Amino acid sequence: MEKMPYSEALHASLPAMEFPVAHHVTSTDWRQQLPVLAAGSVTLRALRDDDAESLCQLLTTDEVARFISPPPTSVEGFRRFIGWAGHEQAAGRYACFAVVPAGTDTAVGLFQVRQLDAEFQNAEWGFVLGSAHWGTGLFAAGAKLIVDFAIDAIGVNRLEARAAVLNGRGNGALAKVGAVREAVLRQSFERHGQRYDQHLWSILASDWRAARRVSTPLVH
Repeated sequence: MEKMPYSEALHASLPAMEFPVAHHVTSTDWRQQLPVLAAGSVTLRALRDDDAESLCQLLTTDEVARFISPPPTSVEGFRRFIGWAGHEQAAGRYACFAVVPAGTDTAVGLFQVRQLDAEFQNAEWGFVLGSAHWGTGLFAAGAKLIVDFAIDAIGVNRLEARAAVLNGRGNGALAKVGAVREAVLRQSFERHGQRYDQHLWSILASDWRAARRVSTPLVH
């Protein structure tokens, strides 16, 4: 999700919100409380107000922000983003998880899912990690959790992702998790006055469930 649904400029007047410490749950209405998702080296949990500092430090570097919409530029800006995410979650339009490496409680990235239609049958997902955590397996573990969540908890049938053609790492990550590359979207993403072509990727619920039943990754 290189073009993030959040814009700091559009939501500058939104007050920051305090979020409670996330607790492990077995079932919940995700609109009211996101579940804690954990597997191996990673935990995905709801954002908290105190995540703003680490997210600001890790996600605003040039190498991380190169292929995403401009992130907030300050700790306060990330607090406002966290508040906005809570409002959108409560409205049933968006879910955003903090990425937390095993053995820590520090947010080092995000996984996001947003609706593309009113029924949330079609959705777009995206991810961003601090560069120190690239190649550590956090994405692979977290991606399986977030796709499971989108399909099983939200009820998504088609999950899309976009990645700039020049973003080799992002495209490689999507291919490894089993997404199908469908098209090239010409000049569909703008960053720093430059327009980029993007690959459009998709995962269908039926394919994902079939692969999950036999415990093998999707192969196309």
